[in-house]
Amino acid sequence: MTSLPGTDLGAPAGTAPAALEAAIADALSTLRRNIETFGQTYPDDTTRDDRYPIRPAAGGFPAGANRGWTTSFWPGMMWIAWEITGDTFFRDAGLAHAADFARRLRDEDDLDTHDLGFLYSLASVAPYRLLGDEAARETALAAADHLMRRFLEPAGIIQAWGDLSDPAQRGRTIVDSLMNMPLLTWAGEQTGEERFADAVRRHTTQLRTHILRDDDTTFHTFYWDPETGEPLRGATEQGAFDDSCWARGQAWGIYGFAMNHRATGDPALLDASRRCAERFLSHLPSDRVPFWDMVYTDGADAPRDSSSAAIAVSGLFELAGVLEDDPDADPDAAARYRTAAHEILASLIENYTPESPEAADAVLLHSVYDLPKSVGVDEGTLWGDYFYLEALVRAARPDWKPYW
Repeated sequence: MTSLPGTDLGAPAGTAPAALEAAIADALSTLRRNIETFGQTYPDDTTRDDRYPIRPAAGGFPAGANRGWTTSFWPGMMWIAWEITGDTFFRDAGLAHAADFARRLRDEDDLDTHDLGFLYSLASVAPYRLLGDEAARETALAAADHLMRRFLEPAGIIQAWGDLSDPAQRGRTIVDSLMNMPLLTWAGEQTGEERFADAVRRHTTQLRTHILRDDDTTFHTFYWDPETGEPLRGATEQGAFDDSCWARGQAWGIYGFAMNHRATGDPALLDASRRCAERFLSHLPSDRVPFWDMVYTDGADAPRDSSSAAIAVSGLFELAGVLEDDPDADPDAAARYRTAAHEILASLIENYTPESPEAADAVLLHSVYDLPKSVGVDEGTLWGDYFYLEALVRAARPDWKPYW
């Protein structure tokens, strides 16, 4: 089903039910084969020539170890697969990884990151939501406590990366952090402790105020003075320029602001999600899948990032759902975002997937991890695969509830 990105294919009309079901079946077939290949070890962040290598040994961790920020997208796919098929093969694989994530937390393996939200929402909150697994619940609550160590007063942010004493990282957050907040929201709901909800409110307000720019684009990263809380400057780590619009960050903005509006009720966050969505949609090329940075347009000799499109599809479905639940919202806006999500998803199915499940280990091709560092360019990615499967299920089963 794949074609070369950059080709002028025209905007697709929508997502046919038969195409959705076929795409889900293909994704599950690939996932099953990958589980059989990797067992309880972990594939790398990205493919090489469309095949996932085992996660390499690094920093004292052996090959295949549970390290980095992307490993939970692997069991996240397993939980979706089990939920929609009832096949215990996927459930048992997900439970084995849930146990390993509990071990990772106990051993404090590679936890100096805000991505504990990504990691433990999918690896631990999901099995608790689906199975009532108390061990998974306790692991997720402990992860939320660990994430709260990264909350910086008086800046009111969760620091993104690194040891909290590292001066290069102190006071820094990134737009991706919006997707890490649901772990804290969930922990607040479970415990009744206001500190979790307060951190979410303060952090998302800071991002809405400073990471979202006046032209509705987003900075990738932003710095605050950790002692005074003064906002300092925006920058990028993976975008084309500090003031460009990194596509994945813009997609995180659509999804993350909408989810955090649902959690907090803050209308400014809903407005932020809509602003991100309008900017994203208005700068898409003709086949509706963005270049890796949205400074590029039709005719540019630059890679696409299908993972950004997959994230945006789920974000647009989330935004549409928020608007549909609001009796005061414009129903035409919700319908327009839902239609846009289907259009982008149809293009992903038709133009950015393997010819067959055996042709690649990734279910979504032509993603970009970090072009400035030449990492994972025009490859599959674990998060691209996860969000593509999530987007497919959101489209095919509108009552399905995400794990965030």
